[in-house]
Amino acid sequence: MEGDGEASPEVQTVSSEDVPRTPNPELKKLLFFKVYKRRWFVLLVLCLLNCSNAMLWLTFAPVANQSAQYLKVSLEDINWLSLVYMVVAIPLSFGTTWMLDTLGLRITLILGSWLNMFGALMRFFGTPPSEGFQIRFVVVMLGQTFGALAQPLIIFTPTKLAALWFPDHQRATANTIASMSNPLGILLANIISPMIAQTSAEIPTLLLVYAVPACIICFLATVGIRSSAPPTPPSASAESSGSEPFVQGIKLLLKNKAYLVLLLCFGSGIAVFTCFSTLLEQILCVHGYTNDFAGLCGALFIVFGVVGAGALGLYVDKTKKFIEATKINMSFTALACIAFSVVSLMPEQKAAVAAICSFFGFFGFSIYPVAMELSVECSYPVGEATSAGLIFVSGQVQSVLYIILLQALTTRLSESPLSTCGDAVLSWRVPMLVMAGLCSLFTCCFVMFFHTRYRRLEAEEQATYGTKQINEPALEKHIFSM
Repeated sequence: MEGDGEASPEVQTVSSEDVPRTPNPELKKLLFFKVYKRRWFVLLVLCLLNCSNAMLWLTFAPVANQSAQYLKVSLEDINWLSLVYMVVAIPLSFGTTWMLDTLGLRITLILGSWLNMFGALMRFFGTPPSEGFQIRFVVVMLGQTFGALAQPLIIFTPTKLAALWFPDHQRATANTIASMSNPLGILLANIISPMIAQTSAEIPTLLLVYAVPACIICFLATVGIRSSAPPTPPSASAESSGSEPFVQGIKLLLKNKAYLVLLLCFGSGIAVFTCFSTLLEQILCVHGYTNDFAGLCGALFIVFGVVGAGALGLYVDKTKKFIEATKINMSFTALACIAFSVVSLMPEQKAAVAAICSFFGFFGFSIYPVAMELSVECSYPVGEATSAGLIFVSGQVQSVLYIILLQALTTRLSESPLSTCGDAVLSWRVPMLVMAGLCSLFTCCFVMFFHTRYRRLEAEEQATYGTKQINEPALEKHIFSM
């Protein structure tokens, strides 16, 4: 049944004339589970918020040189404007998982929208074009920190929202839509930032462009989201979503071998994509590729990733082949990473670089929502926010380590006639090969060692089967005694 979301469904009574002689299990499902049209509005708000937060995260990466000139800092300092998201998210993530599973989806999303808006406004109002203002970088970093505080509140919610509001045949698709709004924000940042901030003087205009949507989305979240969950659950597992206490859930996850393999290997995959998104412009500029071309490659990476995620989400929703889909896509992603580490170091290879970025995104980004669903399947009945959240924490920790490691492995080039990087020209040859090696290593570990049952799907089947075994004899006895 599908409600309009305005009122709770009424309790239905069944008379002897209404009940068939042979009880229908599908009828029972319709009596107990219901979906609401307003689930699409909640999903829309989450998508917009996720997109806005991603745009704030990577505002400066596509225009690193212009940002460094305007804020009067080095490129390493500009990288920290993105890196702060990972640093802040790590300690905050545990509180976010507890908040989602305990206080609910509504409070978490509204708080995230306000933090996101406050960070965007602080960045804009704290960077006036006046030459006498000397603390621009400090204020921008503070604004980025508020955006970073909002990130785990937003990015942990797709799996939880899909479980609470969507039926089992729409969960992977809903998770895919919500999760892919984050790379869509990265795509928009890669397009908008180079388009607006062609010189350092245009950085304040760029920050205003990012602040306006954040304010509108905050209003929609505050006014429009009225409850954390629908009055009637859409599936059997939604009734017990987050049933395990937070601490007990953590203990269960640490004893789950399959989950630990996913935690480590997929966390490494998240780190590789973070490095790619953050450092792409700096890697390509060494060999004469412009900021516009780097932005195009980032856009292709995201667009093909969204297309791949959409196709994979629909496929997995129908077949429930989470493990096979994840292993195959991770293998192709490792091959793409190896190819990028080689081709990106060659000048005048625009077609090859663009094609590999597209291939990289198609197989790499599409893994994310499916892997998050897989984390819930292999760890049920632990709360969705806890199981998916810890994987995100693993990705953030490894992202910080990877970026620090890759930057440490760079060497300054004395001569680079093709460079469009500005004053600082760095060699990324060794860091790229190291990144490809790490990606390949963890992909091999995942393919060989990850095996699990689909615990949530099994629990839902058992709940339906158990209901049928318990209720049908009593219902038949009631009917035939009439």
